[in-house]
Amino acid sequence: MNIPFVSFKPMEQELNKELKEAFERVLNNSWYIDGNEDKKFESSFAEYCGASYCVGVGNGLDALMLILKAMDIGNGDEVIVPSNTYIATALAVTYVGAKPIFVEPDIHTFNIESLMIEDAITHDTKAIIPVHLYGQPCDMDTIICISRKHNLKIIEDCAQAHGATYKGKKVGTFGDAAGFSFYPGKNLGALGDGGAVVTNNKELADKIRALGNYGSDYKYHHIYKGNNSRLDEMQAAFLSVKLQHLERMNDQRKRIADMYLNGIHNSKVILPTVDSNCAPVWHVFGIRCKERDDLEKYLKDRGIGTNKHYPIPIHLQECYKDLRVKQGKLPVAEEISRTELSIPMFYGMKDDEVKYVIDVINEF
Repeated sequence: MNIPFVSFKPMEQELNKELKEAFERVLNNSWYIDGNEDKKFESSFAEYCGASYCVGVGNGLDALMLILKAMDIGNGDEVIVPSNTYIATALAVTYVGAKPIFVEPDIHTFNIESLMIEDAITHDTKAIIPVHLYGQPCDMDTIICISRKHNLKIIEDCAQAHGATYKGKKVGTFGDAAGFSFYPGKNLGALGDGGAVVTNNKELADKIRALGNYGSDYKYHHIYKGNNSRLDEMQAAFLSVKLQHLERMNDQRKRIADMYLNGIHNSKVILPTVDSNCAPVWHVFGIRCKERDDLEKYLKDRGIGTNKHYPIPIHLQECYKDLRVKQGKLPVAEEISRTELSIPMFYGMKDDEVKYVIDVINEF
C-alpha cells in the first residue's frame, strides 16, 4: 500500500464543482483585488473565529509582520517566540527590526512552555507570539496572565490551527491579534498563497489593512510606509468555498488522530500529548522516536510518506547565526528536531490506510 504524507486529491474531487463555480464567478466579474469576494470571506472568517474583524493579507508571514508593524514594535524591541516553530514566526519579528527571543517548548505538546516565558522577559520585551503548533492550542490562561502582569501584547500564530479550540473557544481570539496562513497544505488552504489577521480591535484592523495596501487608507493617500500584501479575489472565493466544509474536514482529522493515539503501541515511539483544555485540529500528527531516521526509512520502504518538522531548529539556521545562540543552548528544541517525524494526516485518508500506518509502525 502506498500512502502519501499528504494528498489534496480527495478534497479537490469533492469540491471540484464549487471551486470551478467560484473561479468562473471571479473571472466573469473581472475584479481581482479588494472586491466583494474578499469582503465576503473576511466577514465569514471573522464570524467563524469569533472575532470582530478580519483583514486578508498575502500570506501567514505577512500577517504576523503587519501585526507587529501596526503595534509599532521595531528596532530595539524584543519579542518572545517558541524555539520550536516554523521559521516564519521568527522572520516576522526580524522583518520589523525587533529581536526574537526563544523560549523552549514542552517536550510532550511541542508548544511553548508557558512557565518558562517569564524568565525570558526584559525591559525590552514588547510581545509574546504563542504558536499553536501542529494545530494544538497553547496554554493560553498562563500566557494571558503573564502578558497582563508585564503589559505585553499577545500575537497568536494560528498558521496551523484553523478551528482549534482552547476551553471551547477558538484560537485567534485570546490575544490582541492573530495571524493565519492559507498556504495550500493548511487545514483551510487556498489554491496558492494567502493569509489573514483577525482581531477585536478596529483601530488595529484598520491600520493593518492600510499597511498591507502600501500604507494607504484611500487611493493615492498614504499615511504609513506600507507593504503590498493583500488577499486576492480568486483565493478569497476559493477559501469561502472551503470554509463551509472546514469543521467537517477537521472532524475527520480528529478521528484519524484518535485512531493513531489509540492504535499505536510501540515502546520506541512517543505519541503527542493533548492537554485536557485543548481540542486540536491536527494540521500535523507528529510522533517522536530516538531512531527517527531509521523509522523514516522503514516507513518509506513500506510506501508510507513522512515529513520532519523541523530538522534544523531556528537558532541553528545559517540565517540566524547573528543571534549567537550556540548549539546546546536550547536542548528541548534540538531534541525535537532530532526525533520528530510527522506521519500521514489529511482529509480523505481512508480507515484502512490509517490502520496500515498503525500496523507498520507497531512492527518497527
